[in-house]
Amino acid sequence: MFIRYVGSMKSWILLFMMLLGFTDLLIWLDKGIHIQTSSIVYLNTLFLLSFIGFFLWRYRKETKYAAALAALPEEMNDDWIETLPMAENVRDEVTSEVLRAADLFFRRKLSECKKAQFIENEYTASWVHEVKAPLTAMKLIIDANRSDPAIRKIEAEWLRIYLLIDRQLYITRLPSLRSDYVLEAAAIQRLAAKEVRDLASWCVEKNIAVDFEGEDTEVITDSKWCRFMIRQVLTNAVKYSPDGGTIVISTEMTEAGHVILAIKDEGPGIPAHDLPRIFDKGFTGGNGRLQNAATGLGLYLAQTVAAKIGITLEAQSGPGKGTVMRMIFTAKNDFESIRTG
Repeated sequence: MFIRYVGSMKSWILLFMMLLGFTDLLIWLDKGIHIQTSSIVYLNTLFLLSFIGFFLWRYRKETKYAAALAALPEEMNDDWIETLPMAENVRDEVTSEVLRAADLFFRRKLSECKKAQFIENEYTASWVHEVKAPLTAMKLIIDANRSDPAIRKIEAEWLRIYLLIDRQLYITRLPSLRSDYVLEAAAIQRLAAKEVRDLASWCVEKNIAVDFEGEDTEVITDSKWCRFMIRQVLTNAVKYSPDGGTIVISTEMTEAGHVILAIKDEGPGIPAHDLPRIFDKGFTGGNGRLQNAATGLGLYLAQTVAAKIGITLEAQSGPGKGTVMRMIFTAKNDFESIRTG
């Protein structure tokens, strides 16, 4: 900061040097002034030392406010404007006023954006609920006419529409997840079985078998959001599995007491260069482009929810080896400790 301060004060430094030079020139040219050379040197040294002392004093005083502002981002919070340092001069006062005005302006803008987003989310949620009504009616008609082959084909398409609309509803709820979170003991395979049952028509259409392995184990989680995660992973497994393939859902417990739910498919697998990006928003990868049905949202949403509720989501895959998605439930849910701490 000292170098920058010197640069900003170079005009004043130059003025002082010019005035000192003019004084020396005047003494040298004026024949009426008789002064020894040693006295001129003494005078110049005295002026220079006085100027340096004054300069350092002003540096400390004038940069105190700037130094405090520079340190502010390291510990910035929502009330950062209240921690602004006290202004030392008019220039600092103007800076403080500008910062306070900018803070007020952007807080208003943020409030407007949040209000607009809230209205949009409320509208979307209302729209989803309204669309679900005719979908429910269609499901009743489908259930009453399952013997018709055409109806069975319609049911598979109905399921895709239902899943998309249901996912949109969860997207609107995602910002308020913490207030919508309810911890409870849940049998993890039973939650997965419910999702398999909902996707049954799609599995039948592709002749996909679903096998369960391992013991059903209880975990502490939110059943609704956990089922949403399982749904996204299972939907991908069904989507990319070949006709006549098998999806294996297994559970195991580690020595540390963590419960792992693994969903394995027999799909084309994920290339190594795509694997680190599968949880990125909008990423579809080579397989997604070939399927021409991927949105790049399913795994992104699953990972987002996992991070919020204390579940670790991992993927293991390779070309031609299928994909294994692992949901790891820790012995003590981190989100639970935050809520009860």
